[in-house]
Amino acid sequence: MKIAIVQDDLMRRGGAEQVALSFHRAFPYAPIYTLCYQPELTYPEFKSATIITSSYQRLVKTEEQMKRYFFPLGLMAMQQMRVEGFDVVLMSATFCAKYVKISKNTLVICYCHNPFRLAWEPESYPKIAAASFLKKKLYQIVIKTLRKLDKDSTRKIDYFIANSRIVAGRIEKAYGTDKEIIIINPPVKCNDFYISSDSKDYYLVVSRFEPYKKVDLVLSVFNELGMPLMLVGNGSMVDKIKDMAGNNITIKSKVPKDELAKLFANCKALIFPQFEDYGITPLEANAAGRPVIAYGQGGVLETMEPYTNDASKASALFFDDQSKQSLKEAIRKFETLQFNPEHIRAHAEKFDEQVFINKITGLIQSKLHEYNQRIKR
Repeated sequence: MKIAIVQDDLMRRGGAEQVALSFHRAFPYAPIYTLCYQPELTYPEFKSATIITSSYQRLVKTEEQMKRYFFPLGLMAMQQMRVEGFDVVLMSATFCAKYVKISKNTLVICYCHNPFRLAWEPESYPKIAAASFLKKKLYQIVIKTLRKLDKDSTRKIDYFIANSRIVAGRIEKAYGTDKEIIIINPPVKCNDFYISSDSKDYYLVVSRFEPYKKVDLVLSVFNELGMPLMLVGNGSMVDKIKDMAGNNITIKSKVPKDELAKLFANCKALIFPQFEDYGITPLEANAAGRPVIAYGQGGVLETMEPYTNDASKASALFFDDQSKQSLKEAIRKFETLQFNPEHIRAHAEKFDEQVFINKITGLIQSKLHEYNQRIKR
């Protein structure tokens, strides 16, 4: 079986890139086709892969440049990319992996992290939401073009994989597809984390510092409570976050893998205040045997075991509203509970990378057999 992997881009460290890395571990000899690749900006493990980039590689060196010139230059570069001579093409896609040219009689499976947000949820971009009347009209022309291109690109896809039920619904709504949508949750690398017996006196947030991540909400609460809080991350709100932080709050960025594992292992709990389609960070905390205090909406409903009346059989405590009062009450409640690290770790192992790889490889073998039988008729 000749297989190729297509990943939107390799210019950052995020959930989509982690999924592509798991694909690489499952199929180490499969080349990875991508819009552009900068080794220092993404996971170092990609250096062992055969990476094939589009012509856009010559134009951009940073993630910001990649986004700024994507329409139309990056889009055109991906449309010109040929992925040919393979039995299977496995995509890790949000915005542009779907645009490549693929030869006939190839099974195409797309792991869709989300439909292209600029095309299907443009108002979620503050720049578009706040644009003047004239600029909004120009954006609407671009968005209409992107929607058509994005929807047309799905015709080559035989099967979709979604990372959650929420995303499966968005795929169906955006593309109006009658194709099968299979849900396989993204992996957590349990071997990167461990349970610690050291004392745990601080709460932890691991997140990009962006408005929808609600890190400022957590800071406001901990400034009032005076409890120790560790923040790990960076982003557009970094200056505001630093200005807000009281003496009880420590902020770190660019934390090495080993140090991050230690921070997870030694925290009281991870605070997860945002709405996410899926969210891998709560499972990373669970892999370290640590519970999560989470806003009880979105992907955590699929990945966490919420506390009801027995903390020893739970992996998380949910709060109902993204408000200071609701989060504060959850933290106070958490302080009265006793969670079981071994149970929490065992829960995380259900989402381990090897479980994910087994599901992906099993699915490909099954669907390739079905596909070959179909084209022989």
